[in-house]
Amino acid sequence: MIKTLAKSIREYKLPSILTVIFIMGEVLIEVAIPFITANLVNSIDAGEPIINVIKTGLILVAMAFASLACGGIAAITSAKASTGFARNLRRDMFQKIQGFSFSNIDKFSATSLVTRLTTDITHVQMSYMMVIRVAIRSPMLFIFSVITAYTMGGALATSFVVVIPVLIGGLLFVAKNAMPAFRRVFKKYDKLNESIEENVRAMRVVKGFSREEYEKQKFASAADGITEDFTKAERIVALNNPIMQFCMYFNTVVILFLGSYLVISSSGKSVNVGQISAMLTYGVQILMSLMMLSMIYVMLTMSLESMKRICEVLNEESSLKNPENPLYEVKDGSIKFNNVNFKYNKDAKRNALEGINLEIKSGMTVGVIGGTGSSKSSLVQLIPRLYDVTDGEVLVGGEDVRKYDIKTLRDAVAMVLQKNQLFSGTIKENLRWGNENATDEELIEACKLAQADEFINGFTDGYDTYIEQGGTNVSGGQKQRLCIARALLKKPKILILDDSTSAVDTKTDAFIRKGFKEFIPNTTKIIIAQRVASVQDADMIIVMENGKIANVGNHNELMNTSEIYREVYNQQTNGGDSNENA
Repeated sequence: MIKTLAKSIREYKLPSILTVIFIMGEVLIEVAIPFITANLVNSIDAGEPIINVIKTGLILVAMAFASLACGGIAAITSAKASTGFARNLRRDMFQKIQGFSFSNIDKFSATSLVTRLTTDITHVQMSYMMVIRVAIRSPMLFIFSVITAYTMGGALATSFVVVIPVLIGGLLFVAKNAMPAFRRVFKKYDKLNESIEENVRAMRVVKGFSREEYEKQKFASAADGITEDFTKAERIVALNNPIMQFCMYFNTVVILFLGSYLVISSSGKSVNVGQISAMLTYGVQILMSLMMLSMIYVMLTMSLESMKRICEVLNEESSLKNPENPLYEVKDGSIKFNNVNFKYNKDAKRNALEGINLEIKSGMTVGVIGGTGSSKSSLVQLIPRLYDVTDGEVLVGGEDVRKYDIKTLRDAVAMVLQKNQLFSGTIKENLRWGNENATDEELIEACKLAQADEFINGFTDGYDTYIEQGGTNVSGGQKQRLCIARALLKKPKILILDDSTSAVDTKTDAFIRKGFKEFIPNTTKIIIAQRVASVQDADMIIVMENGKIANVGNHNELMNTSEIYREVYNQQTNGGDSNENA
């Protein structure tokens, strides 16, 4: 796990190393200051000339400034190293996710991936900063302070024998009991984000069904779960302070009491005032370093779950791989399914598609119709390798799709999905997702073909109209037509419309199909639709039922051979059986 995360440090190794070096310098100076201070106190007590006292005082001032400088530089370099590490880590995760197949995305869920890219990386960033700063400073300060304290403190150092085990035991108790609550929190973050995302995306549905109160309760439940675990953990962690205060005051009382007794009884020969001053300072340093170590332990344990979740993404291998010697040219838009079976999960009990045998010639217009859950979308998603078949093969241009370079294949297949997605930016910027080098004339031509040019010109800014995130400032039908135009700009060999004209009226739908027939006759067109009118003129119509092909033929053939098709047609054109209407 550490090796996986360390790969994202890259160009920030130097700031990380410099942080460690300056922290070491700061610690060495801080440990030396009490020692010199003790000598200064003894010099004053012994009546040293004022010039010697001033020299020692100036040395202490210089050391204080040097310590401050080291600490300041370390703060700058650690901030640069940790934020840079987080940036690289976020970029590496995002690039990894971009290479995921749909099945990989399904495995993690979108909300979980968002949490990992945000909350989890923030925790790891904070932990990394603590590791290169506090995790170096605290152990060094503890070790050097203990060694120096025992060297110059003599009998006074015995107080540490009692205080250190008590503090360590208390801090370990706190960390051990707080950790389970912290671990539970991260899993609940996913549920909270899921609740937020669902609510925002489906705001119109929520308001349409007056489910605001239900959504509030759902969100409150997720938020309360996180609050409860955090409160429990923080309540335990809050014990750190009283434990620390007890040990610090106990140590101070022992040193002052025992030190005063030894100074008076030995007339300053065995222990002097300077030693008492140094021991008090070293005591604070030792206890503070242990306190910081406990906080590091808590932070690292909290971040451990985040680290695991991040590494799960970074170590995940896409289920879709390019072949060793891929094909970089798709000959034509012909499609063939040979004995295809498909399931979304290898552990699934039944296939989503079963026994699919189908041949589509290049340039054909093919309609796909069937009830909800008949796997119409699953069928077409195998063509551009959004998923891979479980058994059998899918051929495009006479070659198995798994032989193609994935980018080459997907450039040859334009797909407009059921959930049309537009991105924040102008209409032109959205359209050029299909072809970033498309001219304005090509944009207009594609929009005319998709019956989008008219409404675009109705906007004040025309093609420079800004589209809000998710396309919320255009209607469903307008969004669908823009997505179709975007797909056409790819000039694909295969165009797949997955129920992509459901939000447009039948007249506009007919114009779109007429445009396809006249202007892109050599492109294979696959139209998934709920309306028979959208596929009635197709060269071939595929009727799907329960993941299987029930019937194949043109409209007239299916009216004679397919009960499913005939029933749908009659319901949509005649309003159902005439006897029932009567």
